[in-house]
Amino acid sequence: MSRPDCPPVDADALIDAVIDREGRYVNHPADRGGPTCWGITEAVARAQGDDGAMRDLSRADAVAIDRSIYWLRPGFDKIALRAPQIAAELFDTGVNMGTATAVGFLQRALNALNRTARDYPNIAVDRDIGARTLSALDGFLKARGKGGETVLLRAMEALHGERYIALAERRPSQKAFLHGWLANRTGEH
Repeated sequence: MSRPDCPPVDADALIDAVIDREGRYVNHPADRGGPTCWGITEAVARAQGDDGAMRDLSRADAVAIDRSIYWLRPGFDKIALRAPQIAAELFDTGVNMGTATAVGFLQRALNALNRTARDYPNIAVDRDIGARTLSALDGFLKARGKGGETVLLRAMEALHGERYIALAERRPSQKAFLHGWLANRTGEH
């Protein structure tokens, strides 16, 4: 279901913003992602068939990976037709934490906000965008109207922030990144 009052999401702009924020090559010793370029980890680049030096990953290759792996494959383009802010948050979170984690945040928030299944049934937190997740999102938006998307976004951002704090608590080496994560990766949409 596409909402007629939704301006289309510019996936290119979302991808460019993430790439600009992530920057060129980094290989911080405390970063468990290892060598990263344009926000693309070495493991993701290798899985996509790139076997070159990470510092040489082209921006065009990073854009293609982001579009394929972090926008289209998880179905965030389908979310964008219904709730552009939610799609933007899913994409950004997916790049940083994995798309399954991002979808899990959406599903948990939808379940928490359904007024004990009065507005729409609970859904499995299976971390996959499927017909039931889309139906729950449609039900939420119908029940909560225009302001609903903002509330859902805030719930997802809260889960996002909590995950960063829990990560820093579990692995003290990650505290080096916590301020930047909270400043640059939560509450941007």
